[in-house]
Amino acid sequence: MPENAKTKSRSKLRLTALCGVFAALVFAGTQLRIPTAIGYINLGDGVILIASYFIGPAAFFPAAIGSALSDLIAGYPMYIAPTFFIKGLMGLVAALVMTKAHGKKAGGFVMRLIACVAAELIMVAGYFVFEALYYEMAAAVGSVLFNLFQAGIAIVLAIPLTYAIRVKQTK
Repeated sequence: MPENAKTKSRSKLRLTALCGVFAALVFAGTQLRIPTAIGYINLGDGVILIASYFIGPAAFFPAAIGSALSDLIAGYPMYIAPTFFIKGLMGLVAALVMTKAHGKKAGGFVMRLIACVAAELIMVAGYFVFEALYYEMAAAVGSVLFNLFQAGIAIVLAIPLTYAIRVKQTK
């Protein structure tokens, strides 16, 4: 096998392994939850944002799979499909914005913040639309504050951790 093919194969294997690890971490973070009237607040979004920074657009998969499995285990089967797409899209969008930021020292923090806010707005809007259609408008409106709270916690956790973990890796 040529050296270039070996490198590509190892790179794909490494990415697959990282996706599996991050899916498990998203699941675990989502299991750390506080119940609300129609769902729960959790730490999984923070892990999704961190995964987006470290594995790029492939973060769609651990975000979608880990979060959807968590809804299955938590007893919210009606949320599995919407969660799969909402959380996957969060991971993808955050990664695409952060990918543009890599290598730009001046824009690093600002681009991470923009990526995180964009991803979390997808979450808030996605669940709002789903809950307005599945339940009723009052339930959807009632969940917005909880979702914004979860989004804020995720951003506050994820941004510093991307710096801390990166610093740890370079030493």
